[in-house]
Amino acid sequence: MPNTGKKRLPIGIQTFSEIIEGGYYYVDKTPVIERLVQQNKFYFLSRPRRFGKSLLLDTLRCLFEGRQELFAGLYIHDRWDWQQTHPVIRLSFGDGVLTSRETLDIHIHELLDAQAEAQGVSLRNTSIAGRFRELIHHTHQRHGQRAVVLIDEYDKPILDNILSHERAHELREGLKNLYSVIKDADPHLHLVLITGVSKFSKVSLFSGLNNLRDITLLPEYATICGYTDDDIDSVFAPALSGLDRETIRTWYNGYRWGGPDVTSVYNPFDVLLLFQNREFGPYWFESATPTFLVDILRQRGVFTPQLEQWETEYELLSQFDVDDISTDALLFQTGYLTIRNVEEPMLGYRQYTLGFPNREVETSLNHALLPALGVEDGPTQRRSLFKQLQQNNLPGLEAHLKALFASLPHDWYRNNPIAKYEGHYASVFYSHFAALGLDITVEDASHHGRVDMTVAAFGHLYLFEFKVVEQLPEGKALDQIHARGYADKYRAAGKPIHLIGVEFSREHRQIVAFDVESLG
Repeated sequence: MPNTGKKRLPIGIQTFSEIIEGGYYYVDKTPVIERLVQQNKFYFLSRPRRFGKSLLLDTLRCLFEGRQELFAGLYIHDRWDWQQTHPVIRLSFGDGVLTSRETLDIHIHELLDAQAEAQGVSLRNTSIAGRFRELIHHTHQRHGQRAVVLIDEYDKPILDNILSHERAHELREGLKNLYSVIKDADPHLHLVLITGVSKFSKVSLFSGLNNLRDITLLPEYATICGYTDDDIDSVFAPALSGLDRETIRTWYNGYRWGGPDVTSVYNPFDVLLLFQNREFGPYWFESATPTFLVDILRQRGVFTPQLEQWETEYELLSQFDVDDISTDALLFQTGYLTIRNVEEPMLGYRQYTLGFPNREVETSLNHALLPALGVEDGPTQRRSLFKQLQQNNLPGLEAHLKALFASLPHDWYRNNPIAKYEGHYASVFYSHFAALGLDITVEDASHHGRVDMTVAAFGHLYLFEFKVVEQLPEGKALDQIHARGYADKYRAAGKPIHLIGVEFSREHRQIVAFDVESLG
């Protein structure tokens, strides 16, 4: 049933009791939580930042502590044994920035001291592993029930230092020292849930914990964090007034942890700030500058049109460690790309297609990448592109694009291999349009020197083929657009269609052909 009364927006609130008692909107996650607590014992969950992982852990804490009154009206209220409680040990690495093994160890000791005090136990050991083991054992003995261990942002100390390999190694070993205790503490544990942004290998951080179940990509847990379309339409119905529902979906929905049949979700941070500010903006993207990501993509010469159709495999999605971070894992685990499709052409061999989750991320990431591609005066270039498209001024669009390429640093290509060089110019072409927030469909980006794409803007459809040629124009771009039949699927839309063949000379580093054919 739709919620008919306006409540408060829980922006930045990660405490379950405060949300329930303070009259805030709450999306009931207890159906998924019930499944979690009844199936296994050791869990791992990876989700991008600001997705509600901390709130999930706090909800579990309240559940195991038996705080029945907080769950009145929620799914789990009449399905839970409130007489059966478990002590909860919760460790979080979310606050502060730790830059050495020494500061990490001090922080861990402080966390263990606080938890020992909360559980009413004393710790005699001096080593971190010894004290954590003692905390779990004594908590079980003191309460007569096995402990629940919840670890939040388990990887943050490493990620904060990922640019310094030596420090990241030190911090990883310090965390491994702590987490290694969990395996042998099994008799004293009821449930363990470890959450973070990245997925480091079990070998590197959870040595021996082979029964740690990774639920990141399991369909039954796809909606454990984030809001679904149904949540927006029911729970947040009172907040929707005056906002276009389809635009909300285009801008913010689309994060998917599984194949096309898996329910996609919205990032809660985006949705809540939209409802508060009543205007669309890149709220999630702007909450943290992805400098590290942009640097990596620039260094590796990533062909940006392929970000819309990024093909990968499970191993690459999971390949995240201090010395070996795959581009695929970095883009996926941090939330800049999401799963669009999963195929299993051979039993046990899965192929994944990734893409931008939504318009916010597509626009913002391409905007952030443009300076790395050599486009210095982004705002001026963006205004000019907007003006030409708004007026459907095709000669003006040609002049604009020539000016754009003329402004690129001429020595860019000198230290780059030719494939990267060709891809660079096609990347500039695509990312320049994508950064404007237009409705773009990449039709084909299988060759690094070419991108075929459709741009919908101001009632018109523009079908581009951009390709790098040796010196002189080949004059075949329009023929190729016709041959590939891109226009056929758009004719029924009833909008003016413009076929535009753009040829870019590798030698002259400039557009040498801009052929246009407008269809009625």
